[in-house]
Amino acid sequence: MRELMSQAKNWAAGDALQVSAFPYPILFNLIPHVDDFTENGYTKEEMKMHNETRKMLHDDEIQVSATCVRVPVLTAHSEAVYIESEREITPEKARELISAAPGVEVLDDPAQLKYPMPIYAEGGDTCYVGRIRKDFSIANGLTFWVVGDQLRKGAATNAVQIAEILAAEYLQG
Repeated sequence: MRELMSQAKNWAAGDALQVSAFPYPILFNLIPHVDDFTENGYTKEEMKMHNETRKMLHDDEIQVSATCVRVPVLTAHSEAVYIESEREITPEKARELISAAPGVEVLDDPAQLKYPMPIYAEGGDTCYVGRIRKDFSIANGLTFWVVGDQLRKGAATNAVQIAEILAAEYLQG
């Protein structure tokens, strides 16, 4: 975050962009490299997404493949998600199901230019989902866009919410 802000100041002043945290400037750039590369060509962060998704959903058969990219955004992760289900789920049904999830807000009206963007998620605890549509490339597929603040919902808030659940459900007595 410091490097992005520093480069923005350098650029505004007409100075050369100083690079230290990343191998390339992050300002006005995308870097398809988060963490170290592994022998299989994926990065550790990409493998973490693969492994943690399976762990969280208690299903080692789920197939997950990701390319993690550094983008010039301060505190919000974004993901393009493609899923294939056993049975067809319409975009309308997906909106209904996702809307019912706690901490999630569906923001999905492209005709009115309403869709999730990192600027909405920064500093908050809500994850936003939108651009929900049928994926024409696979049977029973859906694709959608998700954003959330990785410092709050991805770490701090999640830790507090997990602790609250543990206290309420397991530590009473």
